[in-house]
Amino acid sequence: MNEERIARSCICCGQNRLGKSPAILMPFVAHRVFDQTPVRIEAEWGLRDLQSGMAYTLCSSLQCQHCGTLFLDYRFSEHEMGLLYRDYRGKAYTQLRQHYEPSYTDYSDSYCSRAHYIDDVEVLLRPYLPAHPVILDWGGDSGINTPLRHSALETYIYDISERDLVEGVQRVDPISAKLRPYDLIICSQVLEHIPYPKKLLQEMVALAQEETLLYLEVPYEALIRTQPTSLLLHASKHHWHEHINFFTKNSLREMAAQAGLDVLALTETDISLGWRDSCILSMLCRRK
Repeated sequence: MNEERIARSCICCGQNRLGKSPAILMPFVAHRVFDQTPVRIEAEWGLRDLQSGMAYTLCSSLQCQHCGTLFLDYRFSEHEMGLLYRDYRGKAYTQLRQHYEPSYTDYSDSYCSRAHYIDDVEVLLRPYLPAHPVILDWGGDSGINTPLRHSALETYIYDISERDLVEGVQRVDPISAKLRPYDLIICSQVLEHIPYPKKLLQEMVALAQEETLLYLEVPYEALIRTQPTSLLLHASKHHWHEHINFFTKNSLREMAAQAGLDVLALTETDISLGWRDSCILSMLCRRK
């Protein structure tokens, strides 16, 4: 697909049959990305044709009528992604988010420790890999949740947040990431944030050798999970936050095929994040 400001085709399969429904961009994201804040329209403004009430940043919910992907119409630029995610969960990020979402305080600390479900991910990956693999975790934050890093020969992290890395992992950028072969490339809890996920997947495929395993993980969002075949979900999606893409199993398979990948496994797993229960989709792939 073209890198459009407002999406007019599916971000996974490229089809242009899209369902559309009005929604709002949550104030925290609108503030970080567009420097826009909510405003109350008052009767005293004297606006003849507008009703009084709160005004938020408008957007649209789109759903592909072919593969079912549900997504925000805005596609953020590289600069805007930097505004949103640099110093991710740092002081300024946390203060602004707590301003708009006071409940964020209740669970923000849970992101500082390793997620328990990573043990299950490691069980899924081990049969496909050597005992001491070389790993690239694309979007791996600090490396705290990188599977198999304790048994890896080498672990590399690429992430725009530039957070301090955990012991034993090394930082790379898109250029230096090309300098070595990998047994495993991980992209976990990233594709739901990215404006052009198929493009990112193609960039990772370009780093893969014939035997390199790609592990892709995304949330299996409740709205999708409870109605997995519905093509009318855009009418029920009224707001968007950091997750700007909601994937179906079919959309992941379509995207993998178009990126030149064979799907070895696609699993659905219930997990606990400590502060709430959730579900993930995990897909294992290799180059065709």
